[in-house]
Amino acid sequence: MKILVTGGAGFVGSHVAEHFAEHDDVVVCDNLARATMLNKSSGDELFNWNYLKGFRHVSMVKADIRDMDVLGQAARDSDVIIHTAAQVAVTSSVIDPKTDFEVNLIGTFNVLETARLNDSAVVFCSTNKVYGNNVNSIPVAERETRYVLANGEFDHGVPESFPIDHTGHSPYGSSKLAADIYVQDYAHTYGLKTGVFRMSCIYGKRQFGVEDQGWLAWFVIATQTGKPIVIYGDGKQVRDVLYVTDLVRAFDSFLTSEVKHEVFNMGGGPENTLSLLELVQMLRELTGKNPNVSFAEWRPSDQRVYVSDIRKVSNSLQWKPLVGTKEGVNRVVEWVQTVKF
Repeated sequence: MKILVTGGAGFVGSHVAEHFAEHDDVVVCDNLARATMLNKSSGDELFNWNYLKGFRHVSMVKADIRDMDVLGQAARDSDVIIHTAAQVAVTSSVIDPKTDFEVNLIGTFNVLETARLNDSAVVFCSTNKVYGNNVNSIPVAERETRYVLANGEFDHGVPESFPIDHTGHSPYGSSKLAADIYVQDYAHTYGLKTGVFRMSCIYGKRQFGVEDQGWLAWFVIATQTGKPIVIYGDGKQVRDVLYVTDLVRAFDSFLTSEVKHEVFNMGGGPENTLSLLELVQMLRELTGKNPNVSFAEWRPSDQRVYVSDIRKVSNSLQWKPLVGTKEGVNRVVEWVQTVKF
């Protein structure tokens, strides 16, 4: 196959390109704006872009998904478009909602039109933020190091049927939800094979996390470099975490499956959850360092608990996470120790 990866110089995109380059021709499309912003402290602003240059079946195109003509040229004859490019930070979307809208919605529309003209399958990286503040309507109970969902209906986590309406989302959540719905509609209206993956916390090597995005990697980087970590709230908030190679395996399983179109909640599920306090303690044990942690007020609309119900994706694609939480965090620790920050 020929596969176009938008945002291929980013964290998820670079792992997608690496995986599929083992048996397919991959075109990486990225405008490098986010790579430059996130990686500037690493000593190599184009870390993932340069990493992919070593792969024989990967070609590189510097292009912006907001430019339909350039995107169309990059995607010519593509069998699959894996759309990872996005504006991904809630705080940035609040400060600059126009750019967030243009990248996440217009960019996704351009990807879909390109896919329609090429009859390409589409994998779309959506987000759990599509459920907005509705998640906070689920009762939680407080434990020593974490909050837990107290309603037995959600023992398996939040399902794809969870409400998306009558709630706040943030500009980021709104743009991603609108794009999510557009991807679904191009399956229904034009018959495209499309997979919408509403991702929870994806983490792994080559992730240059910052305070408002990529929190797990950011905690590891800050611990290793002695930078301050600010926890907003009490640190007992919980997320399900998924190692990036498990995410990419799910993409591959969808593309090789008979599933024509589907929406999947995508995370580590109930077996792979962490609170912020638990991650800090894990890092103490793994690194022998004491993270420089302080606490601040809760941020508006922050979710106490979000855990993905992954039964649907597991059953539909015969998929499950293979990398456990402690193993995955240790992999990130070992990688951070090799990079000059």
